[in-house]
Amino acid sequence: MNTDQAFELLKDAGVAEDVGILTVRRWLLERKVKYDPAKRRETGYILDDTDQAINLLMDAGVASSTGMDIVKRWLREGRIQNVGEGKQLSEYISSEKDAKQYSMNLSNQERVIRQLKAKLKAQDEHIKGLEELHENSVHRLLQQKEKYKKELVQLENEKRKFQRETSSLTKENIELRKELLRLKEELYKGHKSEPEKTAPRPSKSHDYRQKLGLSKTASSKEILAGYKKLLKITHPDSGGNEATFHYIKSDYDQFRNSMK
Repeated sequence: MNTDQAFELLKDAGVAEDVGILTVRRWLLERKVKYDPAKRRETGYILDDTDQAINLLMDAGVASSTGMDIVKRWLREGRIQNVGEGKQLSEYISSEKDAKQYSMNLSNQERVIRQLKAKLKAQDEHIKGLEELHENSVHRLLQQKEKYKKELVQLENEKRKFQRETSSLTKENIELRKELLRLKEELYKGHKSEPEKTAPRPSKSHDYRQKLGLSKTASSKEILAGYKKLLKITHPDSGGNEATFHYIKSDYDQFRNSMK
């Protein structure tokens, strides 16, 4: 059988032209056919027997259900000379069953693969969503952290500022207390060194107001409040002078007794 005859048989069996060309080329390399288009068999037969025809169709990938009808037709048309022993028939039929089973298995495998790919895609999308959520959460936490850092720095600066102001006010308070005590001591010393005047002395109540620096119209409650304030300032536990404290305490007691 030459290449032209082989191609015509494949074409007649319904094999696609491009597949037929590739098959004939392969048969030519395998020396199953010869390239001799001018040579024709005198009897007109192309194939020796049905076994050869079945082998050809099986090798070309034609289904056995279709191939058996083609072999019968070729036999009637005189393209096959003899009926073979049928050695290739069982193999031909079983190969189709194997092919169908393989096709089914392949289809099942493809279905499983598609399902797995779909699951993997869903998992990838889920993981991507979690990663984006995690990234956004981390970003927000970092922003809050920076915000808290700035607030902490600001609070620390304010704390240091308040500490400086408190220290300054404390120093001023101490200086004012010292100055007040100095003035009180000078007032006390000056009071003792004054000569007795022939003019009538002012009343005790007026003296108390004058000592405390109050107005002449100050009430007894205001005089008491003034003495209590001076006693707190001049008390030794508050850093005052003991002599000054006793002097003011003596005046305070006298004023209280005068009110009874």
